[in-house]
Amino acid sequence: MTLQQDELAALSDRVRELGDRAAVNELLDRYIVLLDNQDENGFDGSWPSTVFTDDVRMIFPVGACEGLSDVARLHFVAKNRFDRSLHVSSNHIVTLDGDRADVRLHVLATHVHHPGPENRPNFDIGGYYEGEAVRTAVGWRLRTWAFHLVWSTGPGPDGCPLG
Repeated sequence: MTLQQDELAALSDRVRELGDRAAVNELLDRYIVLLDNQDENGFDGSWPSTVFTDDVRMIFPVGACEGLSDVARLHFVAKNRFDRSLHVSSNHIVTLDGDRADVRLHVLATHVHHPGPENRPNFDIGGYYEGEAVRTAVGWRLRTWAFHLVWSTGPGPDGCPLG
């Protein structure tokens, strides 16, 4: 190879890396948005396939599950414990390794309780997600996913603090 061919190969590798990094970050953003708007019109079992692999393994403080149908049910039940929520993520770290990537991001979320006579304050949480993303035939998807609660304020879904 000539120097020019070497430079073109290196540039091609860099463009692929930047494209992969952008695609994984878009995947993470898509998941965070879906936390607040999936199932808006009732149970929707199709949305997890836009984010996760068929064999996904997930661990949350509220439970663990495997597979797309279990992911859909876990999120539906957790979301319906509140009237509405807003999740915000930052500090996305994507460590690429070929067709896989280790990912981590920070999350702050506000959960608003259903209206009731007790007028409970919001349930706010801070923590981080981490997992493994893999390249699939339909784009990047998360194969493992875990949420780690760092702090919480206000009454949780059962009326008790979690922190």
